[in-house]
Amino acid sequence: MSFDAVLKSARTRPLLHGLCLVPFVALVYALFAGALGANPVEALTHETGQWTLRFLLFTLAVTPLRRWSGLPAVSRYRRMFGLYAFFYLCCHFLIWFVADHSLSLADMIEDIVKRPYITLGFSALMLMVPLAATSSRDMVRRLGRKWKSLHQVVYLVLVLGVLHFIWLTKADYIEPGIYAIVAIILLLHRVVPVRSARTATAPATR
Repeated sequence: MSFDAVLKSARTRPLLHGLCLVPFVALVYALFAGALGANPVEALTHETGQWTLRFLLFTLAVTPLRRWSGLPAVSRYRRMFGLYAFFYLCCHFLIWFVADHSLSLADMIEDIVKRPYITLGFSALMLMVPLAATSSRDMVRRLGRKWKSLHQVVYLVLVLGVLHFIWLTKADYIEPGIYAIVAIILLLHRVVPVRSARTATAPATR
């Protein structure tokens, strides 16, 4: 059986769902086992934020992986990765909202206004809401061409997420720097093929 056939198999999707939930289950287990260190809230916030970025990168990596590998079936998992990015982003936000602000909307809004890196993170969350809400096949059909334009907002979400991570980092910038480099490579991949295609189809000048 070819790898493309494996990706099309009905068993692959539930397996991938399970793998995507492994970080969440591991964090819940570590929390109840007391294995998150002296500041478990900070550890949970950090890890859920990192997994948000990872799943955003996975989502954007699907298209270049499909082109380079010649495996069209990879595309069927792009939406799954995007929804898991939203899931971990919601966890990231809820931990911050509950632990840091005790569900106080007034305190949360004040924090968003006063701290720029939180403004970036919250903006990313707000931009992800319509993307998650319109991720179903039915919404793809309803929106038509507008769906693709709307979901290009994910590029801005990734930029905001990386900037959020860089801004809150106080000392070691290696980790956020790696995310930034991977994000730049994936975003450039969206630009270069488009320009190349336009150049190839442009009429020759004499």
